[in-house]
Amino acid sequence: MFNSIEEVQQAMERHQYICERSLATVVYLALKLEKPLLLEGEAGVGKTEVAKVMTQALQRRLIRLQCYEGLDVTAALYEWNYPKQLLRIKIGESSRQPLESVDNIFSPEFLIQRPLMEAIQSESADQHIVLLIDEVDRSDEEFEAFLLEILSDFQITIPEIGTISARHRPLVIITSNRTREIHDALKRRCLYHWIDFPPFEKEYRIVTTKVPAIHETLARQICSFMQTVRGKDFYKKPGIAETLDWANALIQLHKDHLDRAAVEETLGCILKHFEDTKKMKETDLVSCLGALGEMG
Repeated sequence: MFNSIEEVQQAMERHQYICERSLATVVYLALKLEKPLLLEGEAGVGKTEVAKVMTQALQRRLIRLQCYEGLDVTAALYEWNYPKQLLRIKIGESSRQPLESVDNIFSPEFLIQRPLMEAIQSESADQHIVLLIDEVDRSDEEFEAFLLEILSDFQITIPEIGTISARHRPLVIITSNRTREIHDALKRRCLYHWIDFPPFEKEYRIVTTKVPAIHETLARQICSFMQTVRGKDFYKKPGIAETLDWANALIQLHKDHLDRAAVEETLGCILKHFEDTKKMKETDLVSCLGALGEMG
């Protein structure tokens, strides 16, 4: 456990996550107060990476629940192992020792644990968990409501068994790309932090940290170009994930500086929608290169 905000910030940077004090503060408080942390921001700005880095820094095990439309309790929490239950019944019948009660097949040994159940059951004195509930905005509002019991008391109620509570609360990190508004009831149970696109100097530090082989000039050109691109009216603005992909791609192509040809060849690394790619090539490429002094 960390004893200060500075220790959190230093630990995250040791694991190659360039972290401003405001994010380190809310992570520190999430650990101290044992409250879930809701991270919102555009796709690719490093929300999921926070959970991965904290897993390494705290030497915990990461359990990840990837949310999607239609996600329900059986996929997120638990389901009964029906083949195993049926086999137990058949064995009892064949040995002429039938089950005394149907309740016998609704016991923990017949449960298939999904991520949320696993996070609760795995908590022990020597094994702590980081639970990542990723892209919760992609799930339905019904599933969001189901999370309230878990996030309030970190316990679950199984009708056939009863209430199961975690011995130690895991560090819960929830991410949202804000494709829809998260309900206030969920937000009230969490600490909150918005992760924005990084300014130039932070993005440059991220690139040179994550891609140490990159030339300084190319790193600065990439970051300057990306800052300009995010100021344009594109459908989907590229995040830091795209910046890192682009930097690695340019290294693989043995590029040491940006020019028109290099950008056009690798445009698919940073823009992922046809309309954005077309707009860049037709109207915005020259102005974006102009920020670098590269008009050719």
